[in-house]
This record gives sequence, C-alpha cells and structure tokens, in this order.
Amino acid sequence: MRFGVDFGTSRTTIASCDRGNYPVVSFEDHQGDIHDYIPSIAALDGDHLVFGFQAQALAAQGAPALRSFKRLLSDPQVTEQTTIRLARRDIGLLDLVTRYLAHVADTLRYASSATSELGKGPLEAVIGIPAHAHSGQRFLTLEAFRNAGWHVHSMINEPSAAGFEYTHRHGGTLNSKRTSVLVYDLGGGTFDASLVHARGTSHEVQASRGHNMLGGDDFDLVLAHVTLQVAGIAAAQLGDAGWAELVEQCRIAKESLNAQTRFLTLEVQGKAISVPVAQFYDAATCLVEETFTTMLPLLHTDADGDAQLGADIAGLYVVGGGAELPLVSRLLRTRFGRRVHRSPHGSTSTAIGLAIAADPDAAFTLRDTLARGVGVFREGEAGAQVTFDRLLTPDMRLNLDGTMTFTRTYKAAHNVGWFRFVEYSRTDEAGVPSGDVLPYGELRMPFDPHLQHGTIDLSVIAVERTFDGPRVQERYRVDTNGIIDVEIVDLDTGYSVRQGLGHPH
Repeated sequence: MRFGVDFGTSRTTIASCDRGNYPVVSFEDHQGDIHDYIPSIAALDGDHLVFGFQAQALAAQGAPALRSFKRLLSDPQVTEQTTIRLARRDIGLLDLVTRYLAHVADTLRYASSATSELGKGPLEAVIGIPAHAHSGQRFLTLEAFRNAGWHVHSMINEPSAAGFEYTHRHGGTLNSKRTSVLVYDLGGGTFDASLVHARGTSHEVQASRGHNMLGGDDFDLVLAHVTLQVAGIAAAQLGDAGWAELVEQCRIAKESLNAQTRFLTLEVQGKAISVPVAQFYDAATCLVEETFTTMLPLLHTDADGDAQLGADIAGLYVVGGGAELPLVSRLLRTRFGRRVHRSPHGSTSTAIGLAIAADPDAAFTLRDTLARGVGVFREGEAGAQVTFDRLLTPDMRLNLDGTMTFTRTYKAAHNVGWFRFVEYSRTDEAGVPSGDVLPYGELRMPFDPHLQHGTIDLSVIAVERTFDGPRVQERYRVDTNGIIDVEIVDLDTGYSVRQGLGHPH
C-alpha cells in the first residue's frame, strides 16, 4: 500500500492510495480520540523520548518538549552531527527526526484507519519537502525517512503536490485560456508558492518562490506579544516556561478562530486576558503581506504597475495549516478578488497530492523546477581572482522523470582547481549571487598529473597558471529529489573526483 506523507512543522498528515481514491488517514490518540494528523512534537517522559500524541499530552503537563523541529532543518548550518538541547540533554537533530518518523510509521501500522489493510512489508511513500528547501535540508529529510524504515519512491515539492490535488478535484476550472494554478502554501513553519501549468494529468511548474522562516508559528508569536501588550506585562516576567506555555495557548486559540470571532481569551499569570481579534489581525497583517512580497515574481504586473494574477491563471489555491487563519483568506481576496480558492482539505491537501503522485495508476506527471540556483566560484588569474559561474538557474526545469544532466568541457588553465559551490535564489545585474546564498560544498581537483597520485593535501598547494593543461569535463546530475552530484574528470589521464553536493556532513 502506498501513501503520501506530509511531514509538517506542527502536524504530520498522511493520505493513502485506494483504487483511485485518496482518503486521509486518521489516527487514534492515547485516549481513543480520532485525529487526521500526528502532532510533530517530542517530549521527555523521565529519561525516555516520546513523540506525537503522548508527547503533546506530556507537554501540556509541563514536561520538557520540542515543537517545530522540522524548521531547524532549514538552517543552512545544520549537518548530520547537529545537536539540539532538551532539558540539559543533547539530542542529534537527524536522530530526533528519524525517531519521530519511525513513530509515525508505527502509529500508521498499529493505531490508524489504515492498520487493517497493512501487511508486514515496507511502507511505500512519496514525501513532501518545501519548494524552497536547500539541498542539505532535502538530503537530511530523505535520510531520516529512509533510516526510519520508509521506502521513499520520490520527494516532491509541497506546493507541486497541492497542484495535483487541485486538478484532481477541480480540473473543470482549467480550460484553453486559463491553464495554470498558483498554489499558495502557508504551513506551520514555511511559505511556498508555485505557478503550475496543467493539461489533464500533465503538470509543469513554471516557477516557485518560498520563505523558509515564515509560517503559522510566527502568527502564534505575534498573538503572544499582543496578549502581553493587552495585559501590560513584559515577556521577561514570564520566564522561559511561562512564555512557552503562552505561545502554546496562542496556537490553540488561533486554530479555534473563525470569521465571526471577535475576542480571544488567554490566561497570563493566572489572569484571564481578553484580546480583540482585530488587534491581533492588525499586528499579523505584515506577515501575510510578506507572503505577497515573496510570490511577487510569480505575478503579472498590469499597466498601473500593480501585481495581479495573470490572465492564464484559473485561480490562486490556498492550502496549508497556517492558511486556515481567516485573516489570510480575507487579505488574499481583497488583493486578488474572486479567483482565490481555499482548499476544503486545508492542511491535508498536500498529503492528498502526494498520494496521487504515489499512485502509478493515476498517471499524473510532473516537471518541476530546481527552485534554487547552483553556481560555483572558481580560481582565476593564478588564484589572484575568483570568478562566479552560474551552473543551474532557479527556474530551470527538470525532465519529466525528475532527473537532469549537465556537462561542460574545457582546457584547464591551472595546476589545481578549487571549486566552491553555492546555492542562491537570485543574482544581481553582474550575475553574482545575492540575497539568500548558502554554501553548497567545495571540491579540489588536481589538474597537474603529478598531483593525481598518493594522498596529497591539495589545500597546501599554491595555485599556479599553466599553459598546457589537460582537457577537463565537469558533469552535473540532478536526481529525482533535487540533490546534485558533481564529477570532474581529467579526459587526458582518466583521473576523476566525484562528490555529492549539499550533503551536510
């Protein structure tokens, strides 16, 4: 049996493939109540680490807990050795995520609506990843799923998966004039937007933009600050435990909001505080406007200079748990009018789309973009200069099977090549990466045949210009998960150096 798994910042949702239907899997908590998600939370029960519903219950009783740990994966400094602290205990982040995903697998097998249909074979899945995730985040997420016992068929950008769910259920809105959908995906920890062209079951992502540090968690923090403002209390007066408790209260209160709610009641230091919803919305509007700024490159600029939905867009499809806040739909409709459609499946839309992608009989195909560019700083003028070379641009499209290869051949001009790879979201007018630039790994290649033997430390070899260097070929391969492998080959001697980029060791 195959599944679509949306590992979320605050909740993990799963949908199954069932003969052309894609029901959301429900889970039973420790009290026998049924939910369509598993909380993405870890907590300590004494010295024992627990997850999901049990962790959520312990956290409510004051146990040390970790929420939103998925968001930590988006930090470009994270490696396989990164640790996080919980109650004076250091826990490896990769180990934590792996153990959580193993808990998800166990809950699916033994305490879910799919339990009776599962055998003892591997759990097969297509998993989601934020569209703007850097390669290290992709690698660690994939590694955690595999270490947890999942058989991962592919990893798909989350808004691209939501595009599958849109056309599966709302394909009638697409026609010869309106051929695309703009997916607006505001989750618990990230925001992504993708412009998806659809023709039947064939999907092609035109472009994607994202913000890895903007999501529902940030709205919780805004509400907490507004609550303290109304109460006339400084955050420092609460202490760390009191602040964490208030933020959790705010999350629960925010999720209970509907269009008619006028006040929220929260407790601060034993006193009930009545917070006007309008005051919360005024403070949170800037977060929604930041999503508008992020997706600006995907919009059409009219004659007055205003950014609007292009004429070929059937609708703006609003998905993700964070987007269930009434303020989000209100501001989107004010800005973009009637073509704003909120998914009736809300936070489970992506999981349904991933299940559609996992179903071989659905015949859906996807041609996605890289979402982030890749370039390399190289040695120039005998090491006196460094030049930047754009290899792959953010909007470069992958082949239908999700892979892409790219080669370049030249005559080496130095004894040693020092390649410093980076990921970037944009370049300036001079073609140099700017803004969101992340180290992507580095590689040294000996072009001098005398340096191609033994275990010479190339970092201590001075770069020198040569006049009769070898013919060199660089080979880049992007796999189905958006992770890039580079091989540099001396075509004269056959010597080569190969490395997977973005593997955060």
